[in-house]
Amino acid sequence: MEPLTWTGNMGDVLDPILGITAIALLLTSVLAIVMSFATTTERVTVNPDGTIAAQPGLRGLTAKAQVYSLYAFLATVVAYIVTGMVVGWQGGGIVGGAMQAFTPVWISLVVLFVASFYYKRKLGLYGKLFDSTIGMIGFGLVMFWVFTAFYAGIFDMIYMHDPLTQVSGMKNKVPGTPMPDVDAAPYPFYLLGGDNLARDVFSRMVLGSTIVMQIAPLATLFAFMVGITLGLPAGYYGGKLDTVLSFMANLILAFPVILLFYLLVTPEIVLTGLPNYMALILFIFPLIFVGVLINSRYRTQPKTRNLYLGIAMAVGGLIYLSLVMDQGAPKPIFRLWPGGLDLFDIPGQVLIVFVSVVFVNSPTVFRIVRGLTLDIKTRDYVAAAQTRGETPWYIMLWEILPNARGPLIVDFCLRIGYTTILLGTLGFFGLGLPPESPDWGTTINDGRRLLSVFPHPAIVPAVALLSLVLGLNLLADGLREESLRD
Repeated sequence: MEPLTWTGNMGDVLDPILGITAIALLLTSVLAIVMSFATTTERVTVNPDGTIAAQPGLRGLTAKAQVYSLYAFLATVVAYIVTGMVVGWQGGGIVGGAMQAFTPVWISLVVLFVASFYYKRKLGLYGKLFDSTIGMIGFGLVMFWVFTAFYAGIFDMIYMHDPLTQVSGMKNKVPGTPMPDVDAAPYPFYLLGGDNLARDVFSRMVLGSTIVMQIAPLATLFAFMVGITLGLPAGYYGGKLDTVLSFMANLILAFPVILLFYLLVTPEIVLTGLPNYMALILFIFPLIFVGVLINSRYRTQPKTRNLYLGIAMAVGGLIYLSLVMDQGAPKPIFRLWPGGLDLFDIPGQVLIVFVSVVFVNSPTVFRIVRGLTLDIKTRDYVAAAQTRGETPWYIMLWEILPNARGPLIVDFCLRIGYTTILLGTLGFFGLGLPPESPDWGTTINDGRRLLSVFPHPAIVPAVALLSLVLGLNLLADGLREESLRD
């Protein structure tokens, strides 16, 4: 069987169009930059009805040409995706095979965007996001990897080979190389080649997204729960409480992040059970936050409060104990919870990375929440709530926190990006996750040793990591832009 080309038969038509549109976009962008430094005088004309109109001039025509070039380029990219979904690797080569593999992701994105556009006026800040081009692009990139992780992790779709299986003869093979035994293989090609251990680079990239999506958003959410629960009272009450909590936050921030991770993942430290003790403390904050939130909201309705609080504490307590209790933990105290009631089992190394990320991010979130609280607590509506006799926690959670949501949502998106980079850095240094893990950082570290000879095993996960972080940053910019309009 012959190796695959990048675009196959569809490239005979689409490759020249892509080249022309790319050159046009580059030229118009350069011209637009040059024209931005030039001083041009717009020509004013008087319409028959007496109104005055300004003609766009050369600068306006350049901007319009740039927009049309961008639309043409994006239309060509969409043509690659649609054609690849139809013809697959048989007529579309490597690109066609990859586009066909991502078919459920493309369908999900189309459904999501169509529904979001239709109901955007009813969806608050999320709906306003679709008024921002930058926000939409970022949201699309992020949701691409979210859907990829969902379909690959839950339904075993998209990837073609086991990411840990080594196939004889496929070591460091270039993209599009056919399998030695086509009949015995589940898929006849390594679309993006093989790595130094003869594993499929494409499948490892896809499965790597599941690890990133499992750890980065959840770890960031837990860090926000810790930071909000401590930052609100520190900023609202001030005094000694603020001094003590700020000192502790500054103490943690004073440590270099990588050195802190080295200390936490050292085998001698792990055997002491320190990560498990940290999980015992850090994971209780979401439970505290939810409990205080419900109690402050329904404090005047005891029956409703007790019902909601009981349900939340029962479910949250079960999840909490399942998180912190580990039958393989080095200390007996973490094996007290019956295995039959353990809803899920987090691998020890994943727990260490998760706890470390929460521990590192929490002080920064604390400082942001504290600063916002110091500013918002001086507003008139907070004074009005105090005059009504509202409790301090009600004011913090239902008056101050909602009015701080804009900066916090933006920071949440950015912090997921930072966490993703941090996970990649940890994998690159071989910390935390097992060496055979397909996470992007570990894969980049494995591929960098032969980067000058076989670059594809390192470039593929690096581009995936770049696209996700870029999408998160663009999404944060879009949310910031829309929140400032309110």
